[in-house]
Amino acid sequence: MAEAQGTARLAVDVGGTFTDVVIEKDGNRTTAKVLTTSHAPEEGVLDGVDAALKSAGLVMADIGILIHGTTLATNAIIERKGAVTALITTEGFRDVLDIAYETRYDQYDIFLDKIAPLVPRYLRFSVPERLSVSGAELKPLDEAAVESLLPKLDAEGVASVAIGFLHSYVDGSHEQRVREIISAKRPDWTVTLSSEVCPEIREYERFTTATANAYVQPLMGRYLTKLNAELETRGFRGALFMMTSGGGLTTLETAVRFPIRLVESGPAGGAILATGVARATGVAKALSFDMGGTTAKICLIEDYTPEAGRSFEVDRQARFQKGSGLPLRIPVIEMVEIGAGGGSIASIDSLQQIAVGPRSAGSNPGPACYGRGGTAPTVTDGDVTLGRIDPVSFAGGKVPLYPDKSLAALETNIGGPLGLSGELAGYGVIEMVDENMANAARVHSIERGKVIADHTIIAFGGAAPLHASRLAEKLAIDRIIVPTNAGVGSAVGFLRAPIAYEVVRSRYMPLRDFDAGQANALLDAMQDEALGVVRSGAGDAALTEKRIAFMRYMGQGHEIVVPLPNRTLTVDDAAMLKQIYDREYEVLYGRTIPDADIEVLTWAMTISTGEAEQAPVADPPDIDTPPPSGRRPVFDPVTQSFAEIAQYRRDDLLPGMRVAGPAIIAEDETSTFVSASFNARIDASGFIVMERSA
Repeated sequence: MAEAQGTARLAVDVGGTFTDVVIEKDGNRTTAKVLTTSHAPEEGVLDGVDAALKSAGLVMADIGILIHGTTLATNAIIERKGAVTALITTEGFRDVLDIAYETRYDQYDIFLDKIAPLVPRYLRFSVPERLSVSGAELKPLDEAAVESLLPKLDAEGVASVAIGFLHSYVDGSHEQRVREIISAKRPDWTVTLSSEVCPEIREYERFTTATANAYVQPLMGRYLTKLNAELETRGFRGALFMMTSGGGLTTLETAVRFPIRLVESGPAGGAILATGVARATGVAKALSFDMGGTTAKICLIEDYTPEAGRSFEVDRQARFQKGSGLPLRIPVIEMVEIGAGGGSIASIDSLQQIAVGPRSAGSNPGPACYGRGGTAPTVTDGDVTLGRIDPVSFAGGKVPLYPDKSLAALETNIGGPLGLSGELAGYGVIEMVDENMANAARVHSIERGKVIADHTIIAFGGAAPLHASRLAEKLAIDRIIVPTNAGVGSAVGFLRAPIAYEVVRSRYMPLRDFDAGQANALLDAMQDEALGVVRSGAGDAALTEKRIAFMRYMGQGHEIVVPLPNRTLTVDDAAMLKQIYDREYEVLYGRTIPDADIEVLTWAMTISTGEAEQAPVADPPDIDTPPPSGRRPVFDPVTQSFAEIAQYRRDDLLPGMRVAGPAIIAEDETSTFVSASFNARIDASGFIVMERSA
């Protein structure tokens, strides 16, 4: 880790439309929001960093820690803009990526499109080798066959190679030898081993994860290396960390090796922010609602802990359809993500209904109101037309808006075909996107057995505070919290994330033949690997360790998570693990299976820096609210006309002040729309708390 030269902390979140920057120093926070430069993302990052440093009166050398999250890896997979990648696998297993689960995610759709593998069949090659399920060598690696592939890969212009052998999760020596051969002959190629990026059973998910890592590794490696060099040229001498999809921070070196762990880094930062807000306000059941320029993300938080998982699907071919995307086996914060952001494009579908997303106008040309050449109506155009966004103060006045262009786009593309005015067309777009998000939240909560109405919405992102009131109305939720600097919420969350790393290993072990020595040796090796990553960034900081095992009744197809003690295991622990498994199984399914054998398939360990506990702060006494800073005409769909409502500047509102709905609370990065169903107050932390009015 580079020696920190400053005490300020800086976070950067690169989204599909905006790049957000947050600086914290001595308890003060400075923010900046600039348009993302899609053709060269580092340019937008540096522009945003320069703007934030100027506002804070700092220079690059004052930054001791810089934390970065990005959607580049995700976008490269979705847009199929990664490197030309080959897969080398065990002889006879070339078609694993096509066979997948041998199922259809929608068995009644005869026009179903399965997701295409990142590596087409002509770039998949096999070589003779074979290990048993216990790691014994059944057939040695044919090194001559590996070398004979190199001219074929040259002819196809390959720049990155994924290596995935059967049972390599037990012993990766064959994969390591192939890497040695390739690196000696083609040192410019990047090589990904499935035994390193995803050492788990189930070869389909392991191969898809390895190929996805190889697919984005050259792009991410170039970007991160170039960004780091540019920062150092400008005087940065601190530590650079990357946000991971699991909600922790990792080093630049690890991110370059395993960029696939960054795919959901931005949304993960938002979940970390929402978790901190929930803890600060004593909200045990929260719904994190992050709506930016391109997508909306929804995550359930129970007992101040976001839902976590071990798998994630990217580039789903069908909305909400599990199995329609590319499965990745990486640590993730569980959330549902849909194409419903401020830049999501509205259109008329074949049924003459308004459809919104998943296509986005992005930052270039952006929504029609940006005046950058966009003509398609977007969600932001709908909000502008309804009067909910102040065109003068949008993005702190750095992005001027043109309401007439929004109205024209809505009238031409939505209102005209449906016989509606531009204002009603805008309202239709907003209602449709709000219903899409509400439906996603309903499905997400039902799948997890949760009652959505019991939760409090925590809204952040550039667009979420505008839509949170209507989302709450649709979900019968009575309370909404909008934290400070909500418009750059994910970047703020980066600054709250722990340095963490998770290691996972698959080792089959029936409890009836529990081998404590083998289990301890495996866990010790996992601990050494995790500590090596975390200590490189955390130094001598206090660390926490979490151990779990994935277990199942013998013969079942899915596992459940069982916590493990942070100590050396003994033979007698087999009985304890069985008791814990039976308890967890009964919680999930309401029963156990007496006398059934139990087996451990996978072991996982996470080591992280500790999280500071934050006790809820008592509500402040009421104080007088200042007069509104102005009034804005906002469209009322009931009367189909505009009505003047109060507009407040958030900077003018202090803890204890109250605002009756309908009203708008504006700030530089976003605006909060308080509908007529809600009243707002400012709590002790400066958060906007909206509660349903009687």
